[in-house]
Amino acid sequence: MDSVFQELLTWLHEVFVQQFDGWVLLGFVAQMFFTMRFVVQWVASERAKRSVVPIAFWFFSLGGGALLLIYAIARRDPVFIAGQGLGLFIYIRNLWLIANERKAAMSKVD
Repeated sequence: MDSVFQELLTWLHEVFVQQFDGWVLLGFVAQMFFTMRFVVQWVASERAKRSVVPIAFWFFSLGGGALLLIYAIARRDPVFIAGQGLGLFIYIRNLWLIANERKAAMSKVD
């Protein structure tokens, strides 16, 4: 059992300590942004007592997705690059639709 525990500790050290650099730090920051979108959505839904997607969700998605794409490019990970790249188009499109909706609502008020 001690050898399994020691192997786990060695693996954790290699993964989280030895290879830690600026890119890994960027990856963690990006993942934090990406995770915050779910926290924001959850809090907004709890307050409204129904499922809602606040605009902050899309901004956290865009920020986290962009940083994760930069990280994926630096790591040369084609699966991660494709996934984050496609996501950015979706986040931008949703923000565009929200902006158009708000613009239309403002023109009706005038």
